[in-house]
Amino acid sequence: NSGVVCLLRPLLLDVVPSIRQTTALALGRLADYDVDLAEAVVKAGILPQLICALPEENRYYKKTAAFVLRAVAKHSPQLAQAIVQCGALEMLVICLEDFDPGVKEGASWAFGYIARHNPELSQAVVDAGAVPLLVLCIQEPEIALKRIAASTLSDISKHSPELAQTVVDAGAIAHLAQMILNPDAKLKRQVLSALSQIAKHSVDLAELVVEAEIFPVVLTCLKDSDEFVKKNGATLIREIAKHTPELSQFIVNSGGVAAVIDCIGSCRGTVRLPGIMTLGYVAAHSENLSMAVIVSKGIPPLCVCLIEEHEDHIKAAAAWALGQIGRHTAEHARHVAVANVLPTLLDIYVDTRSSEDLKMKASIFKALKNILQKCTYLPALEPLLHEAPPNIMKHIIGQFSKVLPHDSKARRLFVTTGGLKKVQEIKAEPGSLLQEYINTINNCYPEEIVR
Repeated sequence: NSGVVCLLRPLLLDVVPSIRQTTALALGRLADYDVDLAEAVVKAGILPQLICALPEENRYYKKTAAFVLRAVAKHSPQLAQAIVQCGALEMLVICLEDFDPGVKEGASWAFGYIARHNPELSQAVVDAGAVPLLVLCIQEPEIALKRIAASTLSDISKHSPELAQTVVDAGAIAHLAQMILNPDAKLKRQVLSALSQIAKHSVDLAELVVEAEIFPVVLTCLKDSDEFVKKNGATLIREIAKHTPELSQFIVNSGGVAAVIDCIGSCRGTVRLPGIMTLGYVAAHSENLSMAVIVSKGIPPLCVCLIEEHEDHIKAAAAWALGQIGRHTAEHARHVAVANVLPTLLDIYVDTRSSEDLKMKASIFKALKNILQKCTYLPALEPLLHEAPPNIMKHIIGQFSKVLPHDSKARRLFVTTGGLKKVQEIKAEPGSLLQEYINTINNCYPEEIVR
């Protein structure tokens, strides 16, 4: 408000190096504070002056200039675009080639803040020739530089298969894979994130990540004391599992499913989410893979997540995963039903609080439907007859109408437990599917019993 930005601008061209550097630092801290101040710095025409003599400046000034560019770029795609337009990327590339690790670190950080916004800005970073130099940076001995360079490669890779392919072509995967066992937790977080962002786009990219022999090494990350390492490790496994049955089978063979189940059991909250999704993706591919999740005792921890977690999206993910496990055959559905999952899902579905989130309600309904359409284990279905709303009742009655005509023992039990009585109380539209199911059940018994 006092016009300081305009007063600082001429000082960027001062003859004394320390004045130029301190001025840049002041501008960087102003720009870092909020988006309005960053815009004021850009509008004052600071950026061209900041970078005009950058190659000749000393390392302290280069570091500070990179900080200013990062501080401006972080706020919005428009401000990051302003940095691209003033020719700063070419100068940042020169900084990436600098001898001083601190200068490289500052430049990597600035590139990361520019690339993270959108595919166009990320492409501009690639076109400037930053990727091969970033891959060299992750091979440097300094941990801080490795972290920032890995983070920037992650930000570049996340937008599209083409951008991820650029990072792969520069030879990044092999170097990232070697760092999974690095003792530094913050570095591991970034390395796992970068590999996830590469693997998520396509089968080919996921296979390239797997071929770098990340299994079974990556499974150690699921036992890490750092929550973000756990989460990012599980995310990487999820991004590989989702693509094909073959990749999921490879994860199962490597002991990945058992490790993910242990991980879900040992943590809470959003850290669980990628592990829950992994089990769902593996189970979705085929009957055998779903059975592998069941045999590894994957159902109880998913049921625990339904009960323990307060966040709707985590409950919804757990419900979705259970639905994927139970939807294949009667045997799969029976395993889910025996674990007492159905009453838990029904309680969440009819709970007035969860009904406010329509997306959550839809995923719970879909999971119930997936399991119920295959479940022929009547002892698990019968208690639901007394609580289920009409849209779920239809699927339960449907299963009874399939089983009762062929099972005399089940027919007797259905009378003695009050199931048949409950069916008579259901009001169904004449000619509806539900009415057909009820008629089929009633036809299994003599008329006087039905009366």
